[in-house]
Amino acid sequence: MKKLLTLSMLFMATALFAQEEAEAPKFSISGSIDAYYRANLTAPNDENAIAPGSSFANLPGFALGMANVVASYEGEKVGFVADLVFGPRGTDAVFQSPMYSSTGQILNQLYAYWNVSESVTLTMGNFNTFLGYEVISPTANFNYSTSYLFSYGPFSHTGLKADIALSEDFSLMLGVMNDTDLTEFNPTGDYAFGAQLGYKGQFLNFLLDPSFTEIDFTGGFDLSDSFFLGINAAYLTVEDDGPGFVGAALYPQYSISDSFTLGLRGEYFAEDKDFGAIGTGVDDSSVLALTLTGSFAIDNLTIKPEFRLDSASDDAFIDNDLAATKSLGSFVLAAIYSF
Repeated sequence: MKKLLTLSMLFMATALFAQEEAEAPKFSISGSIDAYYRANLTAPNDENAIAPGSSFANLPGFALGMANVVASYEGEKVGFVADLVFGPRGTDAVFQSPMYSSTGQILNQLYAYWNVSESVTLTMGNFNTFLGYEVISPTANFNYSTSYLFSYGPFSHTGLKADIALSEDFSLMLGVMNDTDLTEFNPTGDYAFGAQLGYKGQFLNFLLDPSFTEIDFTGGFDLSDSFFLGINAAYLTVEDDGPGFVGAALYPQYSISDSFTLGLRGEYFAEDKDFGAIGTGVDDSSVLALTLTGSFAIDNLTIKPEFRLDSASDDAFIDNDLAATKSLGSFVLAAIYSF
């Protein structure tokens, strides 16, 4: 009788444990916070302080990035993501969402999805762009400061997209969206069309916007257990022969230990006419930007020291004597905590 009672209790405990595991909550909260220190090495750090013409990490001295809180629910067939951002980096990320200041300026992403089948997922709402190697969240980028390619490509889209798994190796995304970065509603009546063809982690992206067309390649390769090489290249042309750009970036990263990785971003970015990204004020300028970043992980905290050199074809910066110059050296020390 004792043996039967013990076996029954063991069976009930196992059944309850299995039921608890099967009914585990699917709602989750995640996110990050980041702060940094930035100083020019070849230019002033007072009221005349300047920074490269790329997004984020541009404020002098000790500065704030953003607080990012992501609420998500993942069901068997349906789910949603509500991605909220607060702080200077977040404000820059949603710069085209001022229609409703109480809500639009904190919404980074807000979408619902439906897994129609094992190979097809439909997503509707506001989602970060599918183009480019870098993203808004600092937790997903190796370098803390961002590239020209990221800064002048799209940030976000609002619309409907279909992600299709064509096979184990091939994927396809097709989407119809509002004008790029118009995230809360459509004030123009025009629509953009996007497509992405993926093969084993390499992605060829197309965006046909009412005012521009962009073609983008994003990918990377594990050259060894310790060495990874990321790649990004893009070409943007504006309608009516307007200014555009072309650029490419390589991201070699080497893991020195389990907690420390060293990486370099080497980027070439060229404007067609005076696109305005580099800041020279003249036509057909270009810039070579080299960013060396160390990434030191301590549990959920990542410390990133970073040296950056931007060298333009024309005067885009100033030196310590406030004279125009073609180059700018700078240093950033960032702290990123993810949860």
